[in-house]
Amino acid sequence: MLKRMFVAPDPGRARLRFAVRAVLGIGLAVVVCGLAGHSLAGAVTGSLAALLALFTVTDPTVRGQAVTTALLPAVGMPVLAAAAELHDHPVARDLTFLAVVGAGVYARRWGPRGHSLGVFAFMTFFVAQFLHATPGQLPELYAAVLLSVLTAAVVRFGLWCYERRLPPAPVPAPPAGTGLARVTTRQAVQATAGAGFALVVGQLVSGQRWYWAVGATWWIFVNTASRGETLVRGFRRVLGTVIGICLGFLVAIPLHGAPVPTAALVAACVFGIFYTAAVSYTWMMLWVTLLAELLYGLLGVLSPGLLALRLAETGIGALGAALAVLFVLPVTTHATTDAWIQRALRCVHACTAEAAARLAGSATADPAPRVAELEQLLGRVRLSVAPLVHPLNPMPARKARARRVLALLDDCAREVRGLVAVAADPEASHDARLAAACWRVEAAVEALTAGRAESLHRPAEAPAEPALAHLHGLERALAELAEPLRKPSGSRLVGA
Repeated sequence: MLKRMFVAPDPGRARLRFAVRAVLGIGLAVVVCGLAGHSLAGAVTGSLAALLALFTVTDPTVRGQAVTTALLPAVGMPVLAAAAELHDHPVARDLTFLAVVGAGVYARRWGPRGHSLGVFAFMTFFVAQFLHATPGQLPELYAAVLLSVLTAAVVRFGLWCYERRLPPAPVPAPPAGTGLARVTTRQAVQATAGAGFALVVGQLVSGQRWYWAVGATWWIFVNTASRGETLVRGFRRVLGTVIGICLGFLVAIPLHGAPVPTAALVAACVFGIFYTAAVSYTWMMLWVTLLAELLYGLLGVLSPGLLALRLAETGIGALGAALAVLFVLPVTTHATTDAWIQRALRCVHACTAEAAARLAGSATADPAPRVAELEQLLGRVRLSVAPLVHPLNPMPARKARARRVLALLDDCAREVRGLVAVAADPEASHDARLAAACWRVEAAVEALTAGRAESLHRPAEAPAEPALAHLHGLERALAELAEPLRKPSGSRLVGA
């Protein structure tokens, strides 16, 4: 796990810039709230708003990111008002919280913007419970949200908008469907059911900190699309929380809320959250847990008993999520994996066709965006297959088959990247054999995605021409994929 955090590739130092900018943006937001005379509650609300504005807004274009950021207060402030007004009405408060959960998950069907606004709405309600916000505090909290989102926007889009120099990031749409066949609809129902369980049981355990359980359930559902993904994410959340609590005993409790060292460690935690989010959910949860402990230290309520309670509430939230995905409109791991693998294979063909057209002299062919899309799709495949290759998976044959599929898809991506690199060379020329090889790649992809049992061409020779060599390597990888993807029903990864 340590190796995965510190040795994981960071192309263009994107994660490093992402994390450093977050520390800068959130730190400035806290300073602005302090200069405005806000209390600790206002500073905490503002810092969370800035964190979410920098973390959850992932639109593919800078313009889209700016629009989503501007919309955050419009969604968060009414939710904040509802949470504060219902503070003394537990039943209405709880029902409203569950409605926010369901609406927030349902909004993911509208892509990154819907996801960002849904997360912001949920976390606004959550922080109101964390601070026990009352109607009298609303003006200050409103001002803190507005100032902090504005400060985060100035940092992100003014001082350090490194995304302007990058091509728009491709964002694969989730698999389609209507009604209860749509993953986002099912997840909205599942998340609401799981959060309801967490809310009830969490209140039985603690009438003060029950919202921790609801928060755990919510975040376990983020960025998952199947039963297996959600279960694995729940396990990782609990593991990260356990490690974070152990660190809390060593670091947060001895500090006793001392302002200067606590502020320095809070900045380190923010960096850790942003730097590790794309690499390891367990590590991210470690930093989130330690950050929460430091904030409770500042509020003067941190104790060993509170840390034990946090672990218990996190376990309740994870259990609620697990029960929901197992018994409420379950979305199987194989069904989700099938959809993402098929889309990745079709993207392989699209990349090949664009590269071949470029080699043939087409001035409009540009395989680069397709390659970026392929990387995104392969990331989704790895996420969906994660439950099958998890160390706790008790089915070794299926685990080995899933690993084989991932390795062969990586081979396909490597050959595609090599082909695109050759196509980018202005000296490269078109070989008549490329058209035939591209046609065979298309035929192989169609056979694999349609589930046809026909044999696939497996080139034997290793041609000297770079482009043709990459195409033949791609053909071999697709031919080898046929075996693990065509296993009998009950074991196969595609078509199951």
